[in-house]
Amino acid sequence: MQANEPDLFQPYPNSAGKKHVYTVTEITQNIKDLLAVNFSGIWVEGEVSNFRPSSAGHFYFSLKDENALLSAVIFSRANKDVKFKLEDGLKVICSGTIEVYPPRGQYQIIIEKIEPKGIGSLQLALEQLKKKLEKEGLFAAEHKKPIPYLPGRIGVVTSLTGAAIKDILKVLDRRFKDSHIIINPVRVQGEGAKEDIAEAIKDFNLFNENLPRDQQVEVLIVGRGGGSIEDLWAFNEETVARAIYNSRIPVISAVGHERDWTIADLVADLRAPTPSVAAELVIPKKEDLSDKVSGFLDSLRRSCLDIALSFGEATEDLMHRLKLNMGHIWQINHNHLLASAKKLSMLNPASKIESYQTKIADLARQIYVRISHFVRLKDSGFFGTIEKLSSLNPLNILARGYSVTFRMPESSIIKDSKTIKAGDQIKTKVYRGEILSKVTQVN
Repeated sequence: MQANEPDLFQPYPNSAGKKHVYTVTEITQNIKDLLAVNFSGIWVEGEVSNFRPSSAGHFYFSLKDENALLSAVIFSRANKDVKFKLEDGLKVICSGTIEVYPPRGQYQIIIEKIEPKGIGSLQLALEQLKKKLEKEGLFAAEHKKPIPYLPGRIGVVTSLTGAAIKDILKVLDRRFKDSHIIINPVRVQGEGAKEDIAEAIKDFNLFNENLPRDQQVEVLIVGRGGGSIEDLWAFNEETVARAIYNSRIPVISAVGHERDWTIADLVADLRAPTPSVAAELVIPKKEDLSDKVSGFLDSLRRSCLDIALSFGEATEDLMHRLKLNMGHIWQINHNHLLASAKKLSMLNPASKIESYQTKIADLARQIYVRISHFVRLKDSGFFGTIEKLSSLNPLNILARGYSVTFRMPESSIIKDSKTIKAGDQIKTKVYRGEILSKVTQVN
């Protein structure tokens, strides 16, 4: 109030018996000053009504109860700290100052702080975002990508100074020292953390676009160590959730301790209770892989032995059948010979003896030639069958200098060089023993 101006809330001056006439501005300014003195930094409880954000980033709405309505505004400089979504019907507690807006002669509360009544603002914001993203399908199981088995390259999005990266590297080194780890360091709490995390995930996906498939990052671990809900809040931000959901690389979330759950856990393709568990989930123990390979080799040996035994049994059966057939033929021809001899003895006129003897000798020669020819044919077929069986024996094939090569770790036979790439492990079976190799070049 300026000097010598009458105070609206003091009695009218009557020294001259004359009333002071106030201007609208004077009245409004006096009310504004009075409210500023008596209603500064107050707390007000009410229900949000007629909420409307402006293009400039300000929030305009009303606070109401059963009997009254109070206009309210949160300017953009203050609403950036509001974690939850303001909406009609929400009961809130506000802190601010009652002021008058002179152009309209309307009083309103300028809010500096606002909290939902009965629940923390962060918890409310978390529940609101969960409902929104769940409705959009970001948590749906059909959108989860499978985690690759034994990935060649693993990306990690976390802080370089936290305990999480130490735990992850320790576990990976213990389980499989040959793992290729690529770290994209980020802030995991505080100002700028959510942007860092989201950009790091996007960077890994862009990184893969410029590399051949065998050099791409195959899985991401995104997370940090434990902390309060405020410490973990970056992993509850919508921008991080959408970056995980849109990632073409499968994502394992590893945020906090086992009891901690974040939006990132719900969107990720796999949730690990801790960073250490994430490292255990992403890659198996080298010893377990060795045991599995040994099991595959034992199974292969047993299969080869079974095949060899089967061929042996088949050969023995063929020999037995061949002997039976040859004996049957000999018996038939012997019976024919006996029958002919009997006829000769019965029809033995002296004049025909020489003729019959000649015919018998000729018949005997023919029989001998035919039987010899038949035996040779049977011998040829028999030994041909033996050679075929021998050539089909896997062990005999290997004995001639051939080998069989398998892809690791699934032990499937490699028939086309295009199915392997540099860096792959292969196993070669020779006649005596096996050779483990690593591919350096594929032609």
